[in-house]
Amino acid sequence: MSDLHDATMLAAAARIALRAHGEAEPNPTVGCIIADADGQQVGAGRTARCGGPHAEIVALARAGNAARNGTAWVTLEPCNHHGRTPPCVDALIKAGIARVVIGMADPNPVAAGGIDRLRAAGIQVHLVSEVEEIRRLHDPFRHRLATGRPWITAKWAETIDGDLVAPDPASRVISGPRSHALVHRERGRVDAILTGIGTILADDPRLDPRSSRPRRIPHRVILDPALQMPAQSRIFDEGTGRVLLATSESAALGHPDRLRTLRDRGAEPIILPMDSALEDHVHFERLSLESWHQLLGTLSEEFEVATLMTEAGPGLLRALFEHRLVDSALVFTSPGRFTPSTGISPRPRDLLAVSDLETIWTGLRGDDRVAWWHRRS
Repeated sequence: MSDLHDATMLAAAARIALRAHGEAEPNPTVGCIIADADGQQVGAGRTARCGGPHAEIVALARAGNAARNGTAWVTLEPCNHHGRTPPCVDALIKAGIARVVIGMADPNPVAAGGIDRLRAAGIQVHLVSEVEEIRRLHDPFRHRLATGRPWITAKWAETIDGDLVAPDPASRVISGPRSHALVHRERGRVDAILTGIGTILADDPRLDPRSSRPRRIPHRVILDPALQMPAQSRIFDEGTGRVLLATSESAALGHPDRLRTLRDRGAEPIILPMDSALEDHVHFERLSLESWHQLLGTLSEEFEVATLMTEAGPGLLRALFEHRLVDSALVFTSPGRFTPSTGISPRPRDLLAVSDLETIWTGLRGDDRVAWWHRRS
């Protein structure tokens, strides 16, 4: 088979894998397609919820005996270790697969080695390493392994002129209902949502996924250096997920009663070496890169956060961009909703324009233009 055909099949497997986003993490989201000896597709699968079967196992089960002497296209090197499930290479060998086409070698040394095992079993292995859909699919997984930090998606809604303030300040709404539905869907697919204390004080959001069937209930991470979090915030409502409260050492030591009250309400403190004088969301850019790395590393290691979405004001967004911590962006632009300038500069769209992110998709949700941005390779 040609390299072009293999690349096409791997891109199709990547699209299948994307359907596992929000279910498979912290495992990588993998897709697999199997064709029989005559080249007819007989099975396909994606990684199930963490602890469930991997993509290869699902595809092999659907293919049955037709997989013998066939070809498997897999977005990531089949695993070669016993974790929550047995090694996928064993299943491929047992099924009699003759050829395996792989979109990316596994960067995790614990699970790697599948290519060598397959070749030792006499199976032809072809690694196709330049399929853009594969790179974007597995970037969050590779990023966490390489940096120890979650993949960060910055989400915001803006007016046509780039403001983050709604035309009617009382409504606090910029985008339309179809955009809101997409936001709730994405909330239900990430491990955590990050916001700042300014957003909590201004909007009192719940930051929960209100779609009919969210794939997961994300942690809500509140960056609150001076421990200003109201104990009666709606974010503590029952059934809305864990609340992780990132605050400073000085605030935690200086306000033990307040911290105790917030603990009683369900907050789980993350104490960071930062300045409690960062009292306002417009000062988040003063937070050191060391503090950011400690917070993000804690989220990844202690709370298994692989994907994180920010829903915050311009101060926190600016801090993330200036520290080059934004890996992708989801931006809603509402045309026809003009507002007076807020005077906040640079605007998030200006920071995005000079970042190392590129547009990978644009579309419409009602009257709103939606754009996905992704870190360049």
